[in-house]
Amino acid sequence: MKLLFMIGNAAVGKMTVGQELMKITGLRLFHNHMTIEPVIEIFGQYNSAAINKLRQVIFEEFAKTDNYGMIFTYMWAFDQQSDWDYVEQVKRIFEPYGTEFYYVELVASRKVRLERNATENRLLQKASKRNVELSNQRLISNDTKYRLESMDGEISFDNYMKIDNTNLAPEIVAQMIKKHFNF
Repeated sequence: MKLLFMIGNAAVGKMTVGQELMKITGLRLFHNHMTIEPVIEIFGQYNSAAINKLRQVIFEEFAKTDNYGMIFTYMWAFDQQSDWDYVEQVKRIFEPYGTEFYYVELVASRKVRLERNATENRLLQKASKRNVELSNQRLISNDTKYRLESMDGEISFDNYMKIDNTNLAPEIVAQMIKKHFNF
């Protein structure tokens, strides 16, 4: 089995690239808002404990299957040890099953990400982003509060690639990933 962490800042294109990659590989997409949105709907607010428990169940059950693999999208704050620990925690769930791990970091300019923050596909999939003004404010706030792009050489994992997709279509990025990792 393969587990691809699709990492990057808000509205960089993780889900959209993941959707395209799923179309051309046997990988299944588990984008982070698949657990965030139902929790917000039920609790009326973001609840990280509930979100993480739901994700853990999905990871545990998926790891037991004979599926080819999963794409998991994650906004990783590289300056937060808890985010590094979370990635390791997810890996520990899959390791007993001989899983191969892959990492794709997407980066794009803030200007482009703010444009992408209001795209039809994003708003369709992510109800919590439909108040675009508030979502834009969160995006800018997170940019200043956290370091959401890795520094050169910081990611030392095998099977890692960083792609500036500022001017690349999601289909092209998916093809680049497929070719690079031979999916």
